[in-house]
Amino acid sequence: MSLPAAPPVARHADPAAPDPADRPVFSEYESEPVPPHARRRTSSVAAVWLGFPMILTCAVFGGLVVHSLGFWAGMGAIAVGTLVLMVYVGALSYLAGRSGESFALMAMRTFGAKGYVVPAAFLATVVIGWFAFQTGLTGSTLHGSLGWDQTATTLVAGILFVAVTLLGIRALSWIGVIAAPLYLVLGAVAIAIVATRPGAELQSAPAGGAGALSFGAAVTLVVALFADSGTMTADFTRWARSGRQAVLASLAAFPFGNAIALVVGGLIVALGGATDPGTAGGDFLGILVAQGGALVPLAVLFVVVNLGSVCAHCLYNGAVGWSQLTGMRMRRTTLVLGAVGVVLAVAGIWTYFEVWLNLLGVIVPPIGAVLIVDQLLLAPRRAAASASASVSASGAARGPWRAPAFVAWVVGAGAALAAHAYADFLSTAVVGLVVAAVALVAADALGRVRAPLGAAVEAGEARS
Repeated sequence: MSLPAAPPVARHADPAAPDPADRPVFSEYESEPVPPHARRRTSSVAAVWLGFPMILTCAVFGGLVVHSLGFWAGMGAIAVGTLVLMVYVGALSYLAGRSGESFALMAMRTFGAKGYVVPAAFLATVVIGWFAFQTGLTGSTLHGSLGWDQTATTLVAGILFVAVTLLGIRALSWIGVIAAPLYLVLGAVAIAIVATRPGAELQSAPAGGAGALSFGAAVTLVVALFADSGTMTADFTRWARSGRQAVLASLAAFPFGNAIALVVGGLIVALGGATDPGTAGGDFLGILVAQGGALVPLAVLFVVVNLGSVCAHCLYNGAVGWSQLTGMRMRRTTLVLGAVGVVLAVAGIWTYFEVWLNLLGVIVPPIGAVLIVDQLLLAPRRAAASASASVSASGAARGPWRAPAFVAWVVGAGAALAAHAYADFLSTAVVGLVVAAVALVAADALGRVRAPLGAAVEAGEARS
């Protein structure tokens, strides 16, 4: 069954909006849908997503998962988490490619003309935390591996990452084309070095002990790594020419890029190549640097490009979101948010990484579930009801604040928190997704039942 085209949002039809001919050549369309003439090829949008998950951070956490669960169970958790992201990000990408809307504009459709500010501001702020963390990690990594001054390296790297983001969606495409092959080549080199050491063999048994992850917690860890930017995928995939092409572009990351990045880290740990698998997971930078020679400058380039990719993507997400919220242009917002992020990175905010992951795994996935269910499942029903002149069924729930969306978000996040506290063998991310989706369907059904009853009561009062 074909879905109806996404209805226009009233604010997009502003008669005072500038004529397209008057726009800058490289407009980012931060406050309106990307028009058809500005859409990009599938390969270009796929390149934006491809290099994003192929980062050293994923290798670290792929290694942590394998260290806790053992190789084969770890691979299973990585597969499940990646498949969850594939479906989740793919559905949100379909909506974005169909409408051309950013995450903030999509949220406006579901949470209301005023209510959207809450999820949009929340996520646009969270990704700046990720930008700060990855920028700080760049300085810390180069300091630990090569002895470079951490503060100065972090500052210079942050300025470079902000400059890349200022170039917009084009730069994200370029850096993805560079980052993905670089990760593949150097990851393969690191695995080959470890695998050819005397006595090297694949260890399939888990390490166990205190702090070991359950299977469900490992799945949550995989999902949480991209819960924020995955939910905000619309900022990238709105540039696709259709919903189908947007889904194809997202597949470059989930399952392809994400799975490869995690598996590389898992193999490093399983082959015994990690120096501290319980903390640093499958970080393979030290393996490359220890070889000396040409691998040292390549390792430096790898760190800068690799972590720079995720920094630029996160800063772009934050800038697009806050541009819609504040009315500022994307590049001016990039400068402001970039300055804040660099200051936080230099101050050491990256050391609070675990707090961010726990927050993302619980609170963020229900937001995406609400968007998917509302716009893929419930919106066609509302459109059909409107076509049959059932105004109460289609329009009563619309307005500046849409309570059912917020209720479903809160219920989903609450269920995820409960699972984290009382059923840690479950994946809190998956629990939050499923419960939020069910809660929104239930709230919508309740609203459709109450609307005719309310109309009947009003009619009875009018007759009396």
